[in-house]
Order: sequence, then C-alpha cells, then structure tokens
Amino acid sequence: MNKTHQLTVFDFFYRNALMNGLGCALFYNGETRSHSELFDDACRLTCGMAELNLAAGTRVAVVAKNCPAFFHLFASASALNLCLVLINRRLGEDELAHALDDTTPQVVIYDNEIKDKIGPLIQERTGIDHSFNLAEDFSSLYAPDPQGAIELAADSDPDLAYIIIHTAAVQGKPRGAVLSQASLILANLQLMHAYGLDNTKAYLNILPLFHIMGVNIGLGTLMAGGKNVIMEQFSPQDSIDLIREQNVSIFGSFPPILGRILDSIQSQDTPPDLPSLEIVAGLENPETAKQWETVTGSKFWIMYGQTETSGLITFSPIFEAPGSAGRVSPLVRMIVADDLDHALPPGNTGEILVKGPLVFNGYWNADDLNAFTFRNGWHHTGDMGQLDENGYLYFKGRKPEKELIKPGGENVFPAEVENALASHGAVDKACVFGVPDAEFGEAIKAVCTLNAGCTVEEKELIAYTGTLIAGFKKPKSIVFVDQLPLTAAGDIDRFAIKETYSHGQ
Repeated sequence: MNKTHQLTVFDFFYRNALMNGLGCALFYNGETRSHSELFDDACRLTCGMAELNLAAGTRVAVVAKNCPAFFHLFASASALNLCLVLINRRLGEDELAHALDDTTPQVVIYDNEIKDKIGPLIQERTGIDHSFNLAEDFSSLYAPDPQGAIELAADSDPDLAYIIIHTAAVQGKPRGAVLSQASLILANLQLMHAYGLDNTKAYLNILPLFHIMGVNIGLGTLMAGGKNVIMEQFSPQDSIDLIREQNVSIFGSFPPILGRILDSIQSQDTPPDLPSLEIVAGLENPETAKQWETVTGSKFWIMYGQTETSGLITFSPIFEAPGSAGRVSPLVRMIVADDLDHALPPGNTGEILVKGPLVFNGYWNADDLNAFTFRNGWHHTGDMGQLDENGYLYFKGRKPEKELIKPGGENVFPAEVENALASHGAVDKACVFGVPDAEFGEAIKAVCTLNAGCTVEEKELIAYTGTLIAGFKKPKSIVFVDQLPLTAAGDIDRFAIKETYSHGQ
C-alpha cells in the first residue's frame, strides 16, 4: 500500500494530542489523563518496547482487567507492527495454556491478581522471552523520553495482524481471529457515525477490553477524541456513580448488566438522574430494554456482529424494527444464503454471509479452516438469519456445526463443554446446548449418558467441569438419560435433544 494512503491507530492518538490535547482521554481510579498525556505515555511505551527488538508480527499476550495500559499497548503495538493477543482472564489454566501455545507470544503482560495462574504457564514455555506484571515491573518498559516514537511509527502497516481474539472452537479448541488496524479503524468509524461519538462523549468501560465490543467502543470513543471511563470490574452502584459523576454518554451491555443496574436504581429512595446518558448498546430482551429507556431516558441499541467482522455489522435502536438485530451497517455487504451460497429473497432464512473491509484476516494458523470459512468469496458466519426489504437483520440461531451459547455475552462453544464432561470417568456421551435464562440471556444445559455401572451427581459433575474450563462455561443444569437420539448417519441428533430437553426434563 502507498504509505500516503495509510491510517493507523497510533495516528489517532497523535491527532488527539495535537487537536484536543487538554481534553480528558482516560479516567481511572479517580485519576485523569489528557489526550496529550496519554500520547506521551503511549510514546514512552513505544520507545521502551522498541528496546526489546521485537520483529514485526511478534505476538504480545495481554491477560488483564481493564486498565490504562490497554490503551498504551494499542498505540505501541500499532507503531511497532506488533500483534496483541487479548486473552480472557477468566479462562481456566488449560484454556490459558491453549491460547499461549496457539499464538506463541514472545511477551506476556498480566495483572497481579492472575499471576499465580499465569506465572507457571509462562515459566513452562521457553518461547516467552519477556513477561511483565502490571503492578510490579511493567512500568520499567516505559522509556524516560518519548522522543523517537513518531519516527518508529512511520513504518506501521495497518493491514498486518494487529489483534488476535480467540473465538471459534474447532475440535473443541478456540481459534484466534486475526484483526488488522485497517478493519478495526473502519469498524470504529462507523460506530462513531452511528452513535454520534465526538470529543464531548464519554464511554463507560464496563465490557472487558479483551472482548471485541469493548475494543470497538473503547477505541472508537478515543478515536473521536472522547473520554474512556475505565472500570476494572463491574459493579451496579459504581456504574451509576460513574455515569453521573463523569457525564457518561454511552456504554455497552450484555445480560445481566442492565438488569442489575436497574435493580440498584429502583432500590434507592431517590433514583439517580442520569441526564448525560444517551445510548446503551448490546443485547437485551425487549422488556428490560423498555424498562431501561423509561427509567433513564436513554436509548437501547440492539446489534449483531462477530469478532470475525471486527465487531458490529448491524445496529439500530431496539424498537426501530422490533425483533430485529438492527440494520446492516454501511461498510458491509450482507446476504442470507442457501447451502450453495445463493442469495435468498427477503423473508427467507439462511446463513448470514458477509464481505467487505470489516472481515477479519482469518484464523491464526488455520489454513484449512480459513479456506472453508472464506469459500466462494464470502465470510461464512455460521449464523442463520433473515433480511427484510429495509435491510434489517433477524437473527435465527446458529448452524449446527457452529452452535454457540452466549451466557452474559461470553462465547461458549458446546464442543468445549462436551469434551470437559466426557473426560469424567463416569460420562459416556454428552450433548450441550443453550436454553433461555432470565438473568444471563442464555444458560448452558447438558444431557449426558453414563458408562455402565457408573453414577455421578449433577452438582459433582458441574463442579468437575469448572476445574477444566472457565466458570462461565460450566453447565447450569445436567440431565442424565439412558441413551441419546441419533441421526440416520449415527451422529448425536442435537436438534432432537434440544427439542426434547430445552424446557425441562
């Protein structure tokens, strides 16, 4: 690409320092940093990381709660052509080990609370040359002088791998979706346009910055010259206080965030006034969204997207087209297709196929999977939907081979849970699927058969899976049966099991 055509994440940090230097960029634990100060921090980290002599494309794994260091790393990785592996800190040890082994980072950065879990994994891997604890020695990476960072950033290539987030599970193991700066910048620019983000807006970082939507709105707000109000951990009352005190205008939400904030508001004798709040974006049932809008006066925006699409590709106010997941965004070409990838007329159900500059670079080290995912010139989302004549998408579930459960907005693939269940000595076979849940939107349910002569209690088996996979992936309930129905091909009939056991035993 001609360098005069390039635009990088680092460029937005630089632009804000020049044009909105005194404006507040970050608020964290009672302290603020202006855009000028944030750029200075980012430049010092860039110069310090340059001293590590990391080659372009080197992976830098980050396992941490939300904190300002994420934004410093977004800028320095952009400048130095490094690739940030954003790892869910709630994962179990085996899952963390998989993320490290899959992407082979040379640098690992982690927060103090997770050091006992991540520390031994780092020591076991000879390819990890540098590791930094955010509370102990990460500050040593910052050079005393920011001079030279702008020159280092001149070689930034926005089309290279910039972020890896593990998402799609293949053979029970998550695969890393590779995103470029170019795709993220465009994804965030369209959010800036849709949500009216500018240098007067403030975003409350409730969603983790290892989640694509947290990255989208967080970086999008920063790119617009606005303020990020960073929360380490969600608290309903703290959220209310920060919205009011920091004039928050937008935040992202997955169940049960909105419901818990509403409960806190309604438990108070004098409900707080939140005049600055304009938009909450995410997933929610219509009843809770309507109650939220009535109580706060802000609008709830529904959405659909994937890590593989650099974030959101449909969005609109939830009641603009009730039941939809929003309208197709300007930078996406989307069709609903049959099994031969032929576009279906409006109102028909098929797989959601996408093309355009927001589509990811592919899965890390997965050539066969990428060839299948990108066949016939489309990104095959694995999701089913309908489009109407006005471009609104109606989500209709997932294809069987890409079944996905989203408790509280987290991605859980049945194969991961089924493998954990089947590793118990008493379990013969397991089928896992999502069921409606009032608090988290979806809950995980399992139907299992046991080996001859074996018994195990439901609570015991649930607890056992929690020792192998992240807590949010554990089944909420398990049903034991004598046999599982099979298809004509001899496979477990997932549709029949869901039909029978989705609403009780």
